[in-house]
Amino acid sequence: MEMKAKKKLSENILDKFTIDFLRSQVLKNAYGNDDTVIAKLDPRILIVWYLFLGLVPWFVSDIYFLMGCFLLVVVTTMLARVAGLVLFLFGIGVFSQTGYLFIVTLLFGGDASAIAPLLTLTLKVACCSLASITVFSGLDPDRLSNGLMWFGCPERLSFSISYAYRILPMLMEEFQNILLSFRLRGNPPASQTFWGKVKYLAYQVKTIMHAFYPLMLNTAKRSRTTVEALEIKGYRLAATDKRVKKMRLASLKVTWDDLMFLAVSFLWISLSILASTIF
Repeated sequence: MEMKAKKKLSENILDKFTIDFLRSQVLKNAYGNDDTVIAKLDPRILIVWYLFLGLVPWFVSDIYFLMGCFLLVVVTTMLARVAGLVLFLFGIGVFSQTGYLFIVTLLFGGDASAIAPLLTLTLKVACCSLASITVFSGLDPDRLSNGLMWFGCPERLSFSISYAYRILPMLMEEFQNILLSFRLRGNPPASQTFWGKVKYLAYQVKTIMHAFYPLMLNTAKRSRTTVEALEIKGYRLAATDKRVKKMRLASLKVTWDDLMFLAVSFLWISLSILASTIF
């Protein structure tokens, strides 16, 4: 029974890592969070909030302050309903950057005194990463572009960020078509056993690496069509016309929810500073 349970668990884990699963997780994180609390906030408020929690922790080494910032971004990440794959990659990324340092320290004669500085570094990386995940999973391309434009970012920069979001489904669809063509011409290994599933996973990774160049080539071919469509719609004139900019920014409005979000964040950061001062 125990062997069957382990085999079933391994099959379920390996079956999750498919291209369709990865595609659905990426698109869900970019476009599937429109009904969350974070998505309803004004993009200007979110950008200012992100700049604070993305920059200030790097200049502070107090454990209490960093722990308070970390708990705050954990709550906002839960409110943003971030996809599980993104959180999984976040955990791997944090451990790969800081966790292995503690293991290496112990192997080369270190002791428990190394926990405090490594914990400080881990909290800094985690705060910045979770703040980024919260903001960019809760903002759609248009709202993010309008928020950057309101702060005076060049039109081409804000449009490039917005276009990168919009082209994501196209890239995923093209990527899926390329992988299907590789599967039609390839001979994947059998995946009935656990070792066969591992080989099949390695085969998929190899196929993804081979599909990278055709993906970039096909995307470059579509760029000409995109440029022509933008020119027909008058993109160059709209990028410099103040009337168009005023119309786009007219949708931005600070509500009581935005002020409450800032007030709660400010209160929590103040309590963290107070705790660091007392203790």
